[in-house]
Amino acid sequence: MTYAFLKPLSLAAAMALLLTGCNNSNQTNTDATGDADGATMSGDMGGTLQKIKDSGTIVVGYRDSSIPFSYIADDPKQPMGYAHDLEMKVVEAVKQKLNMPNLNVRYNLITSQTRIPLVQNGTVDFECGSTTNNEERQKQVAFSNGFFEIGTRLLTKKDSGIKDFADLKGKTLVTTAGTTSERYIRKFNDDNKMNINIISAKDHGEGFLMLESGRADAFMMDDVLLAGEKAKAKNPDDWVIVGEPQSFEIYGCMMRKGDPEFKEVVDEALANTFSSGEINDIYNKWFLSPIPPKNVNLNFEMSDNLKALLADPHDGTQPKNTAPAPAAPAS
Repeated sequence: MTYAFLKPLSLAAAMALLLTGCNNSNQTNTDATGDADGATMSGDMGGTLQKIKDSGTIVVGYRDSSIPFSYIADDPKQPMGYAHDLEMKVVEAVKQKLNMPNLNVRYNLITSQTRIPLVQNGTVDFECGSTTNNEERQKQVAFSNGFFEIGTRLLTKKDSGIKDFADLKGKTLVTTAGTTSERYIRKFNDDNKMNINIISAKDHGEGFLMLESGRADAFMMDDVLLAGEKAKAKNPDDWVIVGEPQSFEIYGCMMRKGDPEFKEVVDEALANTFSSGEINDIYNKWFLSPIPPKNVNLNFEMSDNLKALLADPHDGTQPKNTAPAPAAPAS
């Protein structure tokens, strides 16, 4: 069986597969990103499940600096974090679905800029990290039910004089390339003639390094990711999260479009974790307890918005109810 989301084949291999396909009237080829209406991929169990079964391996995307969702601390080969723990719940569900308890798990590093292409082309089977579910991305990939909700804010030095987005005029701001924050702040800058010098960092770690080293006056990103960067600072007390949230966004696991069988497995794994109450232990582990690498506690209480999302999961791009943003976490 061929899969449209495998990496591009050589011309010779492609011709061989084409000839094989001509002799098999049951074989179906699908577009690399799935049909626009979400049509089911070919295969007895659906594209991704069949791919995993045939290969004996599930490929999981991870981030290396999205603290505390998906990141690397002490062991460079072992991701960790809140979203990573949820990823492992999905892996266990896939093992049960395929009756493959010894299924091999392979991790593949992704970034804000590479995550969508690597999901689309089949390099990774799915990822749960810090990816916002929005309408533009839904045209390219599919999302699970949400597992976190954030507000976009600013991280800055306590004595910077920056209290809100209006104070950024003429300042230098860093944000992470390929994120919704980058798109927002560039539009905000143009619309309001703020003359902000915007720097795009390759990842959150580099963004905070630019801030900490004085190359930027503020760092715009999801509030909880800013809390993670603040926690690993040399002097966490020097930094503060400020500003009215410019958006409320929902994180979801990302997978290929047009594969409802696999999405069902992912959604069910998350729903079971939510409904059993296990999600509370996972949340407390990463947001209300000391975490690697510096054993700093983010003290980031679960918001009413997130509680509502976990009680009534959905894969929409917007929260059903928007409560005020949480206060900046304690140091």
